[in-house]
Amino acid sequence: MRIARFSIDGNVGFGVVEGDPSSAAAEGGPVLDIIKGHPFAEFERSGQKVPLDKVRLLPPVLPSKVVGIGRNYAEHAAELGQQVPDVPIAFFKPSTSVAGPGDPVAYPSFSGELHHEAELAVVIGRMCREVPRDRVQDVILGYTCANDLTARDVQRRESQWTRAKGFDGSCPLGPWVETELDPGDLGIMCTVNGEQRQLGRTSDMVHSITDLIVHITEAMTLLPGDVVLTGTPAGVGPLNVGDEVAVTIEGIGTLTNKVIKRG
Repeated sequence: MRIARFSIDGNVGFGVVEGDPSSAAAEGGPVLDIIKGHPFAEFERSGQKVPLDKVRLLPPVLPSKVVGIGRNYAEHAAELGQQVPDVPIAFFKPSTSVAGPGDPVAYPSFSGELHHEAELAVVIGRMCREVPRDRVQDVILGYTCANDLTARDVQRRESQWTRAKGFDGSCPLGPWVETELDPGDLGIMCTVNGEQRQLGRTSDMVHSITDLIVHITEAMTLLPGDVVLTGTPAGVGPLNVGDEVAVTIEGIGTLTNKVIKRG
């Protein structure tokens, strides 16, 4: 099930995406069946359907926090000249970093080297802490695409990654949450202006999603809607103002954003 968060005529809600989102907008094309309530509890479909091309898709969730994981693909660690960590390296991106599908993202004024990082994002479905390994799937709502935009020059010169990875708009998410997906071996691709930059598979993660959830919740409570970024494959590279960057994940879809000059 694909659950999207959307806006239409000033109203915000959630809906289930029906039909093929890649098909042309026409009669019989993809629609949103608006749901009653929210996806973090039992909900009903209203039967009120809206063509997908008539709504604005928003970030699929509004997380209280985004927990990122660094160097979770060996080839990516190598391209940065870093070692693969024995335990997951966690960092935060604040709620203000979240952007939605199609939203412009502003090039940070304090950086001269903005990089894309295509990632599978895990969306948490229930409040959880100290999750045992055999219960990890119980706390996951689903999965979405993410772009862990990084001010690479700032990351190199500042020991903490707060500014390098937490600036406004640095965490595009979307286009929706896929709730019925095996994340064990999915293709991840990033293109810039249609040119392939990154291509990898989730099966190449150093630490599995189960490992990550157990590790993170040993230390903190995750809330419904919180997001865990699972790391990026090799191929990260620079973005410029005017570039269109797209993250595509097998079984989910494509998240596209354009880089603009900060006003």
